[in-house]
Formats: sequence, C-alpha cells, structure tokens
Amino acid sequence: MSDLTFPTAKPPSPRRLRLAAIIAVVLVAGVVILGVATRISDAHQLRTWTEAQAAPTVDVLQPQASATGMTLDLPGRIDAYAQAPIYARVSGYLKSWKVDIGTHVHAGQLLGEIETPDLDQQLLQARADLASAQANAALASTTAKRWQAMLASDAVSRQEVDEKVGDFAAKRALADAARANVDRIDAMKQYTRIVAPFDGVVTARHTDIGALINAGNSGGQPLFEVSDVRRLRIYVQVPQSDMPLIAAGSTATFDVPGYPGRRFSATIEASSGAVSAASGSTLVQLSADNDDGKLMPGSYASVHFHLAANRSALQIPVSALVFDQSGLRVATLVAGDRVAFRTVTIVRDYGKSVEIGSGLAADTRVIDSPPDGLVDGDRVQVSVPATVAGSHAKA
Repeated sequence: MSDLTFPTAKPPSPRRLRLAAIIAVVLVAGVVILGVATRISDAHQLRTWTEAQAAPTVDVLQPQASATGMTLDLPGRIDAYAQAPIYARVSGYLKSWKVDIGTHVHAGQLLGEIETPDLDQQLLQARADLASAQANAALASTTAKRWQAMLASDAVSRQEVDEKVGDFAAKRALADAARANVDRIDAMKQYTRIVAPFDGVVTARHTDIGALINAGNSGGQPLFEVSDVRRLRIYVQVPQSDMPLIAAGSTATFDVPGYPGRRFSATIEASSGAVSAASGSTLVQLSADNDDGKLMPGSYASVHFHLAANRSALQIPVSALVFDQSGLRVATLVAGDRVAFRTVTIVRDYGKSVEIGSGLAADTRVIDSPPDGLVDGDRVQVSVPATVAGSHAKA
C-alpha cells in the first residue's frame, strides 16, 4: 500500500494581513463618518424646521396717504329753529284754551284767555282815582286863575298866588300819575289774551280750564310752547382736533332713527368758538329745512361731516396699533423680516382707521394685528405681500 501525501496551505503573508486590516478599518470609518454626517444633516434640518415653525406668521401692510376726504360721524340733537315757552303775564284763572298740541298756528292767533277778577277791580279803582285826581286838578286850576286875577288889584299877596299855582301843578301831576296807572292796567288787561308769537306748531299745553294762573315764570311750567319747525337746528359736540376742518357755510348730512336709509342735508351755521373744559369739544350749530315736517325737534340725529383729505398724513387701521407700558407704538418690519417697534402719534381718529402724524414713512412695512409677545429683533414670516392700509380699513 502506497503512502499518500497532501500539500500544506501556506499561511498568509503579513503584508496581505495588513492590507486586509487597513481595508476593514477604512470601511468601518466610512460607515461611521456617513452615519455622523447623516445625523448632522438631520439635526440641521430639524433645527431649521423648528425655527421656521417658531417664527409667527403676520400680515403686512403699507401706510396710505389720504386720497379722498374722510367722514366724521358724531351724535347730534335736533331742536326747533325758534321755540317759545309762553308764560302768563297776569294772574287769574284760565277761562278757555283754543288750541291743543300739534296745532299749526299763526303769529297773533289766540291760544287761550285768562279771567282776572282781581285785575278788573284794580282797573275800576284806578279809573276812580283818575276821576278824583282830574276833579281836584280842575278845581285847583280855577282857583289859581282867580287868584292870579286878584293879584292885579293888589287884593292878595304874591305869596298866596304862588301857593295856589303850585297847588294846581301838584294836582295836575297827581292826575297824570292816575292816568298812567289806568293805562298800565289797561295794558295788563291785554295779556289776558294769550297769543302765538310767531307762525309755528303748538308742541306743549300745560294748563286747562279753571286752572289757577300765576304771573311770571318762577318755578312753574309754561302754559303753552310754540315751535317753528319749518327749519331746524342741529347741535353737535365736535372734538377740538377736528374743528379746523369744519367751516361755516359747508354742508353735512344726517340721519334719524325714524327714517332708516334716508339722508338729510344740513348747513353748518356757526360754532360756540370755545372748547368745553369738561368734554374737550366745541358746540357746532347746523340748520336744516323741514318743509315736509318729517323731522321733529328733540330727536336724536347721527351727523356726518365730510372732511377734506389731509395728504400729508398717513393712514393705518387701528388694528395695527399697540398700546402698552412703552406708549403708543406700531410694529414694523426691517431687513431680514425682523421686528422693530416705532413710537407714533395720532393726528385724527376715524373709528376704523387713524391718521399718523409722526413715526412712519410711506414705504414702511407695518404689521397688522401684531401677535402678543413680539419684541424688537424677533423674526417673523410674512403671510401675504404688503398691501396699502386703505384696503384693510375704510373709515
């Protein structure tokens, strides 16, 4: 039996072992580097996404110069153009009344009559006093003439004649006073007829037949009230800041609750020329025609003044204003969409929008309704392109 021999495997050379080890190390390092790079990239993307989500989204607008005039809406009170409360001039009892509320009357028309028994007795006494004074004056006149005739014959002295003449002058003066008293009471009797002072409407009657009438207006109600409602006065308290834009002779419109949707025209007549210390406003008077009688004195009116445009001022909506411990400010955007607060001053308030006097330029980007918590330097995202303020708020 022959012996069989097998060749033995050669051990790897050290060089090949080192090469294999280097390749393995390179592969492991590549895997590690790739994993670290992937994690760094993912972390950067996550941080970028987180920062983007943390930045609030805001709407941006640009201030707008006033191209057209604005409307100033203020409450007003309507009064009759002329209104006369009619009080009694004499005391007595109401004998009759001829008109009631709502009656159209003419100047001089009889409204009522007063019965004056006391005044009638005073008139009788005054006429009797006049008759007595006239009789005394006539007797004194005759006596004075006789004594003057006797003076020519030296039958009486000059002193006695002067006394008779003086007595006649005194009696004549008493007669004149008595006549004046009768005329005065006769004039008072004319006031027993209560008449309308002008054409108008009886808007109140506060008396009735048999009521006791006291002369004068101390603490009592008027017997009648007559108002001229063919024209009306409208009184409005206008803020001091708006008075320079309201001129006498210009027109305004107003509406009343009784006629929704209808506008009436009025003319600015005058202002009080003074500012009320209590309200900081000035009383302005307007007038309006009321030929159809639809408007009633004493009613409420919403008055609309059409103001001229102030092209030097910029308008923004009131929703863009921020008022805090730092004062009145506006949040604006600067380079890099960063927030920068600016202090502003308001020239005029139109309700939904305001005119800014200082603090903004026409090209300033303003944040509308800025979120709470914004501070200078915060970065924000703009949701829509900047628009003019006028498209957001119309006064």
